[in-house]
Amino acid sequence: MATTTPLTPPDQGRKPPPIPSGALWWAVCSAAALGLAACSSLGPHRVWGTAAALGYLAAALLAVRGRSPRAAGAVAVTGAVLLPLLWLLAVERAQLEVRVVARSAGLLLAEGTPYLQRPLVPQDFNPYLPGMAVFGLPEAVAGPGPLTDPRLWMGAAFLTAFALALPAGSRSAPLRWIAACPLVALPLAVGGVDLPVAGLMCLGLALAGRGRAGAAGLALGVAAALKWTAWPAIPVALALLAVASRGAGRPADRGEARRPAERAARRCGLVALLTAAALVLPAALRDPAAFRAHVVDFPLGLTDAVSSAASPLPGHLLATHVPGGRTLALLLLGVSAFLLALSLLLRPPETPEDAATRLALGLLLAIAFMPASRFGYLVHPLVLAVWAAVGETPGHPLFLRVRKQVSR
Repeated sequence: MATTTPLTPPDQGRKPPPIPSGALWWAVCSAAALGLAACSSLGPHRVWGTAAALGYLAAALLAVRGRSPRAAGAVAVTGAVLLPLLWLLAVERAQLEVRVVARSAGLLLAEGTPYLQRPLVPQDFNPYLPGMAVFGLPEAVAGPGPLTDPRLWMGAAFLTAFALALPAGSRSAPLRWIAACPLVALPLAVGGVDLPVAGLMCLGLALAGRGRAGAAGLALGVAAALKWTAWPAIPVALALLAVASRGAGRPADRGEARRPAERAARRCGLVALLTAAALVLPAALRDPAAFRAHVVDFPLGLTDAVSSAASPLPGHLLATHVPGGRTLALLLLGVSAFLLALSLLLRPPETPEDAATRLALGLLLAIAFMPASRFGYLVHPLVLAVWAAVGETPGHPLFLRVRKQVSR
């Protein structure tokens, strides 16, 4: 079977990533962090805001003095991620999601399901799919401690997946920038379940673009077992794989090209669904009622307990202040999903970067119209957009693979 060979080495002729890294950028980050420290009622957020504001300010001063972007970025990462993370680990403080994941892992080991049977208050609910409990297993097995904290494993999973999704030879600068970006640095320090999902989506699209359909399906299947927000990435990846049949080679060869492209798309979809099913179904079937209450009813606002995800985005504002607004918000959410699906059929993405941009736009609309939403969810479209901006590689290895298969 033919292997994918890039037309040119991926690290040759690449321009610097089109991402901000000057003094103005770090000054804006410092102001944002200071604003969060002043306005937030959450202790971990105030700790992060104070430390991050100083780190970003130091990075801005280094940039003003003409120091390299690498040095400024390293100082920003130290102040916005490492220092607040170490302090919060030392005092055993974290965002609520970290405790939810740790508890779900203990329940999974003890009862075979990560969900409480009778949740009463918002803190009792676990709105994540069963795969998320994996990040709490070290603490459930070895006990609480700095090295078993779920946020460490979630952050490591994100950084590893995002790095593997980047072109070899040009990973350090984008990785350093994304880690220092406030919307990512905050959950890296205080804990955030969205980061590993975003990283795995980028990795899945990157693998699909490299023609590795099975590996792409595996990455996307794992992501789909963590949160519902990862599921839109599967049809986007399938569209990316299937588009190789369009315009590949001469018109006479397109029928030949279509068959391997369709097989690759089917293989990716099958692996993704089997992986997600293997990680989700055992816990879901153990207690279907609890599964539905936690991961369906609670996120949609159909339980007596109200989700703490209440940022003033359009869907939440409709659900809260407009009669019948919840139904209207869900209708807008459905329309957004339909339009994304229609765009994949009529004009499928031709490159992994196009696919990431399309997925980022779809998730942005979904976040805007969900009845229970928060600004932190924007990390999904942000990470995808950054990866699309820095992940361009010369040529189209996916199309090259198809042409080589046809020529055999």
